[in-house]
Amino acid sequence: MVVGMHRSGTSLITNWLHHCGLQVGERLVAANLGNEEGHFEDVEFLRIHEEILQSNDLNSRGLVFDKDIDISLYQVEKLKSVIKVKNQRYKQWGWKEPRTCLFLNLYRELLPNSKYLVIVRDYQSVVNSLLKRECALVEEKYLARKSFERLIWVYLRKRRKEKKLYRDNAEYFLKVWIEYNEHILSTLKDLSPDNYIVINYTLLEKCDKQVFTFLTNTWRFALKYFSFQEVYKKSLLSQVINVEALINDKALLSKAKSIEDDFKRYMKTY
Repeated sequence: MVVGMHRSGTSLITNWLHHCGLQVGERLVAANLGNEEGHFEDVEFLRIHEEILQSNDLNSRGLVFDKDIDISLYQVEKLKSVIKVKNQRYKQWGWKEPRTCLFLNLYRELLPNSKYLVIVRDYQSVVNSLLKRECALVEEKYLARKSFERLIWVYLRKRRKEKKLYRDNAEYFLKVWIEYNEHILSTLKDLSPDNYIVINYTLLEKCDKQVFTFLTNTWRFALKYFSFQEVYKKSLLSQVINVEALINDKALLSKAKSIEDDFKRYMKTY
């Protein structure tokens, strides 16, 4: 499992694994705004995750926190069926879908022998990326309108709207980051160290061969080396601003920093 919060580099890592020869899904979510290179999300897992969230009256995007999520027997059986088919078709396979973080307890039961490739990204960068994507989605709607309305957006409304989006959503996105990463940390505590590796995607910029060796020699995945530099496009990374000034509840910042410190105990270094 490629496990990580939205906007943490999971698409980038899964793209790399795909090029190394890992089966990451028969149908993958196509590229779109915010993920020009593609999401590399397995559609089968995505659809079931969305269905579970919607049946709990939650937003299917999975940007949720402090919510109890009920999973029906029917939905569990659907996941079992997907897993069974993949196990029958492939000797080795994996998937990436950020909402997986919300259901890690279930997946530990369904796939007890899985390996966990955990991708961690700092809260400042993730919240920034979510805010920028939210602004881009709003802008896309305005730019699709008539020329006069587009001009009003560009010259009058854009800057004001973006400031409001940042103020209204920064704390919300930070709570989501905390939720996802608490799920991950809780899972790591119960896993054998042999079954997980925790990295920041930037580690692969210089140490992709070491991570590749871990996957092939330690976990025994049959892969072919592909340079991470071939898929890593630094130009697509957005500039990070300090979001702390946008957070009213300073206890959230303390919790986020504590989570980052907790991850340091698990983080792989070379």
